[in-house]
Amino acid sequence: MVSPSPRPHLVVLDGYTSNPGDLDWEPLQRLGELTVHERTAPERVAASIASADVVLTNKTRLDATTLATVPGLKGVAVLATGFDVVDAAAARKLGIPVCNVPEYGTPSVAQAVFALLLELTNHTGALAASVRQGRWSAGPDFCYWDQPLVELAGQTLGVVGMGRIGTAVSRIAEAFGMRVLCHRRRPDPASVPLDQLLLESDVISLHCPLTAETQGLIDAERLQRIKPGAMLINTGRGALINEADLAAALASGHLGGAGLDVLSLEPPRADHPLLSAPNCLITPHVAWATRAARQRLIAVSARNVAALLAGRPIHVVNGA
Repeated sequence: MVSPSPRPHLVVLDGYTSNPGDLDWEPLQRLGELTVHERTAPERVAASIASADVVLTNKTRLDATTLATVPGLKGVAVLATGFDVVDAAAARKLGIPVCNVPEYGTPSVAQAVFALLLELTNHTGALAASVRQGRWSAGPDFCYWDQPLVELAGQTLGVVGMGRIGTAVSRIAEAFGMRVLCHRRRPDPASVPLDQLLLESDVISLHCPLTAETQGLIDAERLQRIKPGAMLINTGRGALINEADLAAALASGHLGGAGLDVLSLEPPRADHPLLSAPNCLITPHVAWATRAARQRLIAVSARNVAALLAGRPIHVVNGA
């Protein structure tokens, strides 16, 4: 009698953020023996994946040294679109395919861009909080506001990076009556130079990937090129911006405001300069995290894992 082949071992290194308990891991469970770690400390990563056939990670780093300790690894499935947490080049040399989820959160992230922007322009959350604190009830007038209320119609939105999310953001902006400028690295007749976009835009929204070329893309020099009073939104990667330079631009009043869902270090240190910068809204990297988007993320990740186990990987980002 032939013994059945053991089921493949699938290891999720940081499952809590993708599924804190409101979703089902069943699409992955049906593919093998699934081990889900809510979080994995860096010093525990190698031990946690020692017997894995496929590793799934969102933000837990997999470097060259760690990848080399798992000779039977069939692949890495990143529970995200960005895959900079994995040393993809080292994985390629080891013959390990790295797969991402190229599209799952576009509607959610585009929605979050305007949640940040509308708070900067309408201050809805701040005003609602002041009403709850009794300010309206105690006031002499039928209305009040502390900061200018800004109408988006007729304003210019500059979108840096015209992938799926940038394109979705552009469509929403047009529905608000905004003029849209876009900048992309690849030749495109609709693209304008970055300097022109910075100079003409009332709002700038970043949607480019983090690469060696885009790290620190928005620095002191480029911030000075932005028109006075303009607003900056970043739902891409924190390191696209030199954060000390952004804090200085906000403190000087040159920039009218910033809405950020990402920082270069997450979670940030308590003394991070942007945490105390004026007119700076920061949310804890949640633009992607609606239940609908996370459900799509797990479903596509399960398809990635099934393809890796079958030896026919899809959504491969490292050519392995």
